[in-house]
Amino acid sequence: MDDQLALRITLFRESGQVRPEVAAFVGDELDALAAEGNTVTEDTAAMLTSHLMMALDRLLDGTPIAEFRTDEQVAAELTGHPKAVARARAVSVRARRELGAELPESEINFLALHLAVLGQHSAG
Repeated sequence: MDDQLALRITLFRESGQVRPEVAAFVGDELDALAAEGNTVTEDTAAMLTSHLMMALDRLLDGTPIAEFRTDEQVAAELTGHPKAVARARAVSVRARRELGAELPESEINFLALHLAVLGQHSAG
């Protein structure tokens, strides 16, 4: 993870937008993605980082995350990215276990989209 992306996480945490444990969880996930050979920078992972932090924090607040009208289209797009889907599901399991945050299927799909884009940046 580059310094700019680490600063993004710090700003979300220090401004009170997300809980410290959410920021730490997302930081750990990004470090794991980088260790797997992904290019994890502000340019490649900013949206993934912000989206995941905000979604997890909303879930911990008890705020429901609505299903999206685009869920079917997103799921169809993901058929070509099975590794991203598997990785998103693994993140979801860890979020439930470590934070008590249960990501709904629509959030898992959006996380998988972010991971698929990250994978494309990393491969190119």
